[in-house]
Amino acid sequence: MARIARVNVIQIVVDSLAQSTFVDGFRAGNEDSTDTEVWATWQANKLDARQTGIHRATFAYGAAYAVVLPGDPVPVIRGASPRALHALYGDDEDWPVYALERRSRSAYRLYDADAIYALRYRGEPGPQPAVSQASIEQARVQQGGNSSWELVGTLEHGAGVCPVVRYLDEHDLDIDDEAPAQRLMDTATWEMYEAPARGQVSPLMPVQDQIDLTTFGLLTAQWYGAFRQRYAIGWVAEDEKEKAQAAASQLWTFDREPDEMQLGEFQQTELDGYIKSREASMRHSAALSQTPAHELIGELVNLSAEALAAAEAGRDRKVDEKKTVLGESHEQTLRLAGELGGQEVPDGAQCVWRDTSARAFSATVDALGKLATMLGVPPQELWERIPGVTRQDVERWRAAFESGDAFAELSALLERQAPEPPEV
Repeated sequence: MARIARVNVIQIVVDSLAQSTFVDGFRAGNEDSTDTEVWATWQANKLDARQTGIHRATFAYGAAYAVVLPGDPVPVIRGASPRALHALYGDDEDWPVYALERRSRSAYRLYDADAIYALRYRGEPGPQPAVSQASIEQARVQQGGNSSWELVGTLEHGAGVCPVVRYLDEHDLDIDDEAPAQRLMDTATWEMYEAPARGQVSPLMPVQDQIDLTTFGLLTAQWYGAFRQRYAIGWVAEDEKEKAQAAASQLWTFDREPDEMQLGEFQQTELDGYIKSREASMRHSAALSQTPAHELIGELVNLSAEALAAAEAGRDRKVDEKKTVLGESHEQTLRLAGELGGQEVPDGAQCVWRDTSARAFSATVDALGKLATMLGVPPQELWERIPGVTRQDVERWRAAFESGDAFAELSALLERQAPEPPEV
């Protein structure tokens, strides 16, 4: 009963954000509507789908990482969970000094500004030990002996920085006031210390515990007291068989005087209080996480498109903030990939995010049409703002439009050069 009482509401909060953040392009600037050359590296690494893994880990744990390594024919970009990769930062908040990644139970990779060091832990199975600077330096120069770490190989990556990019759920200058949630290492003393970690899970854990406790109480009351129990005073069953027959029978008959017996029933336990308490906790978690309440509770009755958009306004503002923070990390990742792949990335290049806000399709099309007719915005620049349209759709439409314009200009040129018909 305790096992099935766990209702994971926080997962809905993480899914709601992850399903609202998709990068559809990487453009050089406002003057160019085409993607940069490094976008091909994004596509080759299948990051259209794999970006969701980075986003989910960022929202859940407060941080995630992307490892950018040289490759053939394009650099390799991989996402890494903070449960598998640990980065140590110094004065530069953009690039770590060291990063240690667990690839398997005994295989590790150590990254720095010069190379990649493949390490193997040769200790006993079980919890993996902490890696200190002394053990790292020892593993660099020692490939045997009594060391628990063995240096398997070294590969120079040529990036000039530690090729690990950090993704943050939010930037909070007062995060030190939060409760410790993760273990980090001080690069000055190489000692472990407790540090806070934000994200969507940690702030909602008290409310999640309340929901689980209320659900456990609901199941307990449902199992033991949600049905009516009958009693008979003045009569005792002779054996278990007679007691079972009386419990299952719809009609009771007794060979007793009415004055000698008393029949009745206990009232059933009301479950409405538990259900309302759980719904109140879910609404509380929706308010704290800026998640629409209907996504957590499942109540969506006769809501118009305008009412639905108003209900999701808070979540849209939160998603815009997440896109801004994640976009800087994606740009840093693609710039590093461009340097490793020999592709130029302009300084003003920015990510293009997919529009996933809840709006009526007809209202959106009407608004876009007014932008084109009343304000003179080129219609081609508004295609990407149509809900559900992908980057590939826009490129195909643009190619068809340019092809149509070429045929129109050719027809006009032929008409101008054609001789005028003789007068009759």
